[in-house]
Amino acid sequence: QVQLVESGGGLVQAGDSLTLSCAASGRSFGTYAMGWFRQGPGKEREFVARISRSGGITNYADSVKGRFTISRDNAKNVYLQMNNLKPEDTAVYFCAARYSDYGTYLYWGQGTQVTVSS
Repeated sequence: QVQLVESGGGLVQAGDSLTLSCAASGRSFGTYAMGWFRQGPGKEREFVARISRSGGITNYADSVKGRFTISRDNAKNVYLQMNNLKPEDTAVYFCAARYSDYGTYLYWGQGTQVTVSS
């Protein structure tokens, strides 16, 4: 059983950078494939980025490609470096974990708010 906690959200201006962090709240049972999702005002949840268990494979939504970078430093922690933020990046960002690189995301964090002002 895994609990995920996001941190690092806040209010920034367009063009600023921000880094989100996600970590398990307790003991990890292995190396998880991780992903970041977001839900903006009046929108459905959307995929942002994912990283494989090994850390060797990453994928990004077209809307953030070239601006965001997902990374990990161990089996439990994952980060989302967000550069050149835009107002359309405003959303609640969620961290998610799964045991395989193409499986169902089983664990979700509570979300952290990112607000980008123009």
